[in-house]
Amino acid sequence: MDILSIIGAILGLVALVGGSVLKGAGISGLWSPAAFTIVILGTIAAILLQTPMHSFRRALRISAWVFRPPPQETDRLIARMVEWSTLARKQGLLALEPLLEQQSDPFLRKGLQMVVDGVEPDTIRQMLEIESHAHTKRDIAAAKVFEGMGIYAPTLGIIGAVLGLMAVMKNLADPSKLGHGIAAAFTATIYGIGSANLMFLPMASKLKGIVHRQEVEREMLIEGLIAIAEGENPRNIESRLAGFIH
Repeated sequence: MDILSIIGAILGLVALVGGSVLKGAGISGLWSPAAFTIVILGTIAAILLQTPMHSFRRALRISAWVFRPPPQETDRLIARMVEWSTLARKQGLLALEPLLEQQSDPFLRKGLQMVVDGVEPDTIRQMLEIESHAHTKRDIAAAKVFEGMGIYAPTLGIIGAVLGLMAVMKNLADPSKLGHGIAAAFTATIYGIGSANLMFLPMASKLKGIVHRQEVEREMLIEGLIAIAEGENPRNIESRLAGFIH
C-alpha cells in the first residue's frame, strides 16, 4: 500500500469537510444532488467523449496503482541479471532456457527468450525498446484520462454555479430563498475545483510517476539482457545496472 496516497486522501477529505464546518457552512452544505449531477456526471461525460475505449478501460485498471502501486523490484532484478550472466558465462546461453517458465513478466520472458535463441544484441534492443515505448504510451494515455477529468471538472463547476445563480435570479421576489440558493450555486464550484485538485490531478501525477518508473525498469532490463547476450562480466553488469537506481 502507498501510505502517502492514503494519508493524502484522508487529509484532503478532512480539509474539505473540516473547513466547511469551521466556516459555518456545515457538512450538509457540501451536499447537493444538482451539483453532483452537473459536475461529476458532466465530467465523466466529457472524458468519455474524449477518450478511446481501450484507454478508458486501462485507466480504470491502473487507478488502483494510486493506493497499491506495482512492487518496485530494482535490486532484485539486478541480482537476477548478475546471476543469469554468471550462469551463461559458465554453461552457455542455453542454460538460461529452463528459467523462461519461471518469469511472470511477459516483457522479461520475451527478452530472455531472445537471448536464449541467440538473437543479435542490436535486434534485441530494437524489439524490446519498441515494446517498452508502446507500454509507456498506453499507460500515459490512461493516466491522462484523470488529467482530463481534472481539467473539465472546474469548468463544469462554474457552469453549475451559473445555473444555480440563474435559479436564484428567478426568485428575487422571495428574499428567504436567496441565501440558500446562492449557497447551493457555489457548492458546484466546490465540487469542480475540489475534485480536480484533491483527486483527479493528483491521481494523474501519481500514475505518470509510476509509469515512468516502470519505463526505467524496462530500460534496465534491456541493458542487462543485452549485456548477458554479449557475454559481459557479471561485475560490470552489476555496476552498469546500479546506475539506474540513482
